[in-house]
Amino acid sequence: MITKTRCFGLFVLSVTFALAVNAQDTMDAWKNFDFSKTAMKQAQVQSMQLDDLKLLRGIVFGRHGRVFKDAEINTYLQAQSWYKPKSDFKNSQLNDTERQNLDLIRIAEASKHETIQPGDMRYWRDRAIPAKKLGTHSGAEWKVLLAEVEAIHGKRFDDDPWLQQYFDERYWYEPNDKYDAKKLSTIERKNLEILSGAQKRQRKVALLPGDMELFENKAISEAMLKGLSLHELRLLRNEIYARHGRVFKAAWLQQYFDFQPWYSADENFKDESLSGADKQNVETIVAVEKRIHEELGTKEITRSLLEGLFLEDAKQMEQEIYARHGKVFKESWLQKYFSSFDWYKADPNFTEASLSEVEKKNIATIAAYEKRAVTAMSTIEG
Repeated sequence: MITKTRCFGLFVLSVTFALAVNAQDTMDAWKNFDFSKTAMKQAQVQSMQLDDLKLLRGIVFGRHGRVFKDAEINTYLQAQSWYKPKSDFKNSQLNDTERQNLDLIRIAEASKHETIQPGDMRYWRDRAIPAKKLGTHSGAEWKVLLAEVEAIHGKRFDDDPWLQQYFDERYWYEPNDKYDAKKLSTIERKNLEILSGAQKRQRKVALLPGDMELFENKAISEAMLKGLSLHELRLLRNEIYARHGRVFKAAWLQQYFDFQPWYSADENFKDESLSGADKQNVETIVAVEKRIHEELGTKEITRSLLEGLFLEDAKQMEQEIYARHGKVFKESWLQKYFSSFDWYKADPNFTEASLSEVEKKNIATIAAYEKRAVTAMSTIEG
């Protein structure tokens, strides 16, 4: 006797099998298509299902042997007799026709996503993002989405190596050393505001870098800074000066503010001229930064404090403990980053013997977290 439950189960299996067969049939039609010589038409991709579009994108890259982190694309390609994985695949192997075809596929994918995903912002370049499309994202994904708006115009992210690497791996990305944030369209600026606001609400933080315009004549409290990383606190503090036109000695800071549409350098600005709410807000942020610095060396870090950080953030926190003792870093970007702070004093004779027991425990705690933390690069294919 066949029960209703079993009947339903058989029905689900048959539907799943039918969908798989249909998807395979759809892909079979493209297996012999020469993406390098023939341009696809928009009507061909717009009628396709989202999952099929993703596999189609995989085929274009797969012809050159690209290895995908995405499990579905990887599984599909591995099952194809023509697929020869190559770890040394470079986007430069794609010709203009292939890039044009990928654009059509990628835009069609973006139009069908229920919520925005990394890689979608070219579709939203001339469209305002509605609230229902925002969705929920990891910290790394929010960072990529916000950066992508500017990466489309060639902005470089040299002070954030993993982010620069991410965009270097995108076939459409062309770095532009003369990028100017002031050339962003009204819609693009509005989308940055929408994304930043959604990120803030999800993280449950009151402030993020870029918000100090709202507090030029209003004091902030330490409670409003809860949940911000040291890097964000530094940007927030220096933003107060930047809004008065301060020219920064630290190259990474100057580059960051040069890319802000509101920034206008003023060689005549002096730090001591800061007054009122601006001066008070700097002091408030400095107090929070100082407390975090002290706690890295005097108070044991709890696992709960690290929850939510992705690997790159955790590593930077770990390196800060070493930097406090003058460690000289092999990575040039990391050395430049810490050298930009007054408290950093390089010590070529540094050894781990100079670390306190609390610092050693904190490094061990962060290292243990790193082993299970997800790297931003592995969570985003784009």
